[in-house]
Amino acid sequence: MSDPLARLVGELSRLPGIGTKTATRLAHHLLKVPAADCRALADAIVEVTEKLFYCSVCNSITDVEPCGICSDPQRDASLLCVVEEPFNIAPVERTGEFRGRYHVLMGALSPQHGVGPEQLRLAGLLDRLGGVREVILATNPSVEGEATALYLARLLKPKEVKVTRLAFGMPVGGDIEYTDEVTLARSLAGRREI
Repeated sequence: MSDPLARLVGELSRLPGIGTKTATRLAHHLLKVPAADCRALADAIVEVTEKLFYCSVCNSITDVEPCGICSDPQRDASLLCVVEEPFNIAPVERTGEFRGRYHVLMGALSPQHGVGPEQLRLAGLLDRLGGVREVILATNPSVEGEATALYLARLLKPKEVKVTRLAFGMPVGGDIEYTDEVTLARSLAGRREI
């Protein structure tokens, strides 16, 4: 039988961005809180895995099919914002500047990590272009994000759709997830065609 604390540290350290030291601190913290709080955390984790899934239209995380944004008739279906990951949608939404719809690629091009165009959700993006007048490429301003944006621009240009990129203002090497709302709002407002 394995040591429960060591097992917990091992499971926590499997999470992205959590090393052994952080996992150990989290495990020791959980030993100090009431058992009800630990159960609430465990229940929340189980609930996420049982009730949430990816929208079949845009690939965002949802509990209804299609997601609330895809099914919202007030959203501008002719405006499509392409992001790398589902968690990139929330910061864009917080700006209050974008009223279109989204498409999540589920990653970015990264040959060194074995991520090529075939690993991204591009077929769904291409299928959605009917009636779309503009595609905003909101990939991260990193080497991978820029490569993905350039690839998508070349792929989409022949489809007779306006292709724009978020304006710079977000730091190179940064993530949309950690960009403040003012910077992200300016980036959306000042996007450019590529």
